[in-house]
Amino acid sequence: MKTVAATTTIDDIDAFLADIEAISDETGAAVQCFDADYVAGERHLRRAVSLAERAREQGTAVAHDPAIEILLYAAGRRQINQALEMGVSAGEIDVAGVVTGGDEAAAAERLADRLGTTATGEEIGVGDTETLKSFFSITDRELAVVDGGIDAVVLERVALLDVTK
Repeated sequence: MKTVAATTTIDDIDAFLADIEAISDETGAAVQCFDADYVAGERHLRRAVSLAERAREQGTAVAHDPAIEILLYAAGRRQINQALEMGVSAGEIDVAGVVTGGDEAAAAERLADRLGTTATGEEIGVGDTETLKSFFSITDRELAVVDGGIDAVVLERVALLDVTK
């Protein structure tokens, strides 16, 4: 798995998504981009990728597209329309991208180029606390009693997706 993080401007969301699909098609890699505010760090993305790959290996994946399965696990939801809230949108946005399988190095390089950066493999930080709390239904009370921070709670939500199937 490789990651790419950048602040970019997306003028046309459909064109951007077509570019991401072309990168995936040409490299054989699953490529998924998130609004970085919704990402609880690199461990969050690694866990989502790991669980999505396991679901595909076990034949329990919900989505036919590996990138969509990663999105579902990252969101901790089985409904694609709900998980899409984590996705990128038009305008200036901080993007956290993940690439896995296929020619990862080429896919990460092409994704970085599309996002307007040369940096790949940089650490993905924890996104916006209020966004994460709202999206993952995390209360202040829950945060007060958990070992670790908001990232630990999000990792639990992601892992619990398999239990709630």
